[in-house]
Amino acid sequence: MSVTLPNPWRKTTQSLMPAHVSAAGREQVAGRYDIYPSHDLGEGQIEFGFERLAQRLAAAGQVILDGYPGVFWEDFRERLAAALHGLGVRAHWIDIKNAMKPPEAIDALIAPFLGGDDPLFGFRFAGRLEDFFDAAALHQLRPDPDADLNIVYGCGAALSGWQGVLVYVDAPKNEIQFRQRARSVTCLGAAEPLDPKPAYKRSYFVDWIAANRHKLALYERIDWIVDGQRPDAITFARGDALRRGLDLLANNVFRVRPWFEPGPWGGQWIRRRMPQLAQDVPNYAWSFELISPENGLVFESDGWLLEVSFDFLMHRNPYDITGESAAAFGYEFPIRFDFLDTFEGGNLSVQCHPRPAYIRKHFGETFTQDETYYILDCTPGARCYLGFQEDINPGEFRAALEHSYRHAAPVDVDRFVQSHPVRKHDLLLIPNGTIHCSGVNNLVLEISATPYIFTFKMYDWMRLDLDGRPRPLNIERAFENLYFDRKGARVQAELISKPCTLSSGPGWRLIHLPTHPHHFYDVHRYHLRCAVDVRTEGSCHVLSLVEGRSVLVETAAGVRRRFHYAETFVVPAAAGAYRLVSEEGDEVQVVQAFVKPRSQWVEGVVA
Repeated sequence: MSVTLPNPWRKTTQSLMPAHVSAAGREQVAGRYDIYPSHDLGEGQIEFGFERLAQRLAAAGQVILDGYPGVFWEDFRERLAAALHGLGVRAHWIDIKNAMKPPEAIDALIAPFLGGDDPLFGFRFAGRLEDFFDAAALHQLRPDPDADLNIVYGCGAALSGWQGVLVYVDAPKNEIQFRQRARSVTCLGAAEPLDPKPAYKRSYFVDWIAANRHKLALYERIDWIVDGQRPDAITFARGDALRRGLDLLANNVFRVRPWFEPGPWGGQWIRRRMPQLAQDVPNYAWSFELISPENGLVFESDGWLLEVSFDFLMHRNPYDITGESAAAFGYEFPIRFDFLDTFEGGNLSVQCHPRPAYIRKHFGETFTQDETYYILDCTPGARCYLGFQEDINPGEFRAALEHSYRHAAPVDVDRFVQSHPVRKHDLLLIPNGTIHCSGVNNLVLEISATPYIFTFKMYDWMRLDLDGRPRPLNIERAFENLYFDRKGARVQAELISKPCTLSSGPGWRLIHLPTHPHHFYDVHRYHLRCAVDVRTEGSCHVLSLVEGRSVLVETAAGVRRRFHYAETFVVPAAAGAYRLVSEEGDEVQVVQAFVKPRSQWVEGVVA
């Protein structure tokens, strides 16, 4: 253990992604859901260890060692310094933190974006990483002319203005959160580690925003990219190799690395279907299949694995990824896929999501959290809550919720909210402002707009979070956003998708599952026993195998990739065309989401 690495340095039972996977290891997971999907970078492209990195940097003269908030910078310095010393290199180190503004000045800078005493929500930071630093102090960071190697290091090191080799150390968002839960890392410019939930809020609304803008400015300049999730076992690659790998993904097909979290209502479907996950947890509530702000992309070379954040792919050229809609979404990926597991668990909280104008005004987001529930699996009798009863009285409903909050009294939810029986492959439509929640014994594939934390809980069945504390409710915010006219017969007519066949051919059918007019994305499902050719038509396609063992994807550029049941994958707009193949001749079903043509968007859905 490093003398500067906190102990414990992460708080989770989830395993770290390994630095290396053998051919035998790959064989063991062949044919089933892969928790570490990777993309070939070619032979000899990924290297391992501080000793090898030291060899690569020893003659550089000057090194700018930049990276993401949440990296263990002092531990990284200690290990690299030892490796350089072993090579006889006299290195002079400068910590970029020395040029940061004092914590109280940074607290004042970011206070308007932290939402006061709101435990969950803030406002997207409007500034840049430079705002955390004293310009005069940055200018005074000078190399030592007598050293063999000068290294300026830390998040924002490139702001020093030094010329030299640029090394960028990345860290996955899930690992950053595991470190925050162990209080082993601080937020940008913070004097001390924060408790996990305030740390996450500050990261989401401030740190990650500033760091992503900085990373975008560095994209073309990065000479070496380092995967810093394993402090003692780094992997790294040349920036040019990374950019070539991203070029390949942008024109073919890819899958992000998913990650998994337990929750107070979580179920047992994921744990039983994915025994390769840690089993010493009470449940799994969420699988982050494709929540682009928090997922990474894994590259492989000679068995070595290197993960980079999804942002790198969008920073390369968003138009190749999302196509025509990049004019509206910019560097943000618009569609989210994730699993909600309530098998033998509990109901989700009774909730809604903000209207577009509300999320822009109060949180700074450019589009809101419109959702759908695709029922991937369920037991007989499973239900979902959706829409109000015909005789809903908003005042009476609010009074019942507030009485429950004050007196820990149960609410007769069925008195106010409809519940609907669900079957496999149903699609429930949840545009902003719609009251909803999944009931027990569902495996829901959320096909949604990307925003994912803006849930206004009104009732949580009087249960505690996994930390033993009540989960925060947002009754007032919910009532500022609810549509009470989504009630009675309108719910069945407008909020439960009615599938219809769009086209068919020998051995295949294309089913349309229409979404709500307020959804900027649409949903199709392919049923096939042979092969079907698909064109992207200038839009990104997000897909998941929802029935069958596997499906083969062949792109127009000749890339072939097999995906298994419940795996989510993406075909970017630039791929142009691809083929879905049922290799065994059995029927497989693939659900497909994509952004509608802009002419079909409701006005104001995206800023």
